Amino acid sequence: MRPVKSSTTFWLAAAALAAATALSGGLEAAQSAPDSENGRYSMTPMPEGVLRLDTRTGTVSTCTRNGAGWACYAVPDERTALDAEIGRLQAEVERLKGQLAAAPTVPGKIDEALPKSDPLTKAEPKSAERKSAEGERKIEIPLPSDQDVDRVMSFLEKAWRRLIDMANRVQKDVSGKI
Repeated sequence: MRPVKSSTTFWLAAAALAAATALSGGLEAAQSAPDSENGRYSMTPMPEGVLRLDTRTGTVSTCTRNGAGWACYAVPDERTALDAEIGRLQAEVERLKGQLAAAPTVPGKIDEALPKSDPLTKAEPKSAERKSAEGERKIEIPLPSDQDVDRVMSFLEKAWRRLIDMANRVQKDVSGKI
């Protein structure tokens, strides 16, 4: 966003108003002023400058002083981003519902849910159904051949021997230096 720069005249007028308020009773003058004269912005000091709240729109800005004067930058509003994401998701849900309603029905499917079996009654499915279900779930894991096992064992033996040789060399190097 572009910084909103205030003019020097505005700040001089604000300083004059603050001085007049301080001289003429301070709180009484501020309390008796109508809303339009009281100001559109609510300012809160912070270490970097001022936090500005626009009482009409609810926009929050941070204002800092730089070489050319004061610059105010709007603070990102997370609520706007969240509302936009919610709207996008709602539109996507509606689009998917439309696609689902327009899609052809799959033969063999039923619209009603199947009854769940009660775990306390331990209802067993029919034996023919059970056998077909077991046949569908059967997973075959191929076991390694003897040749594959021999190759792995040979590799592990070579690696173990190299590790022992390396440990012996390190021990000799350390004992020779002491």
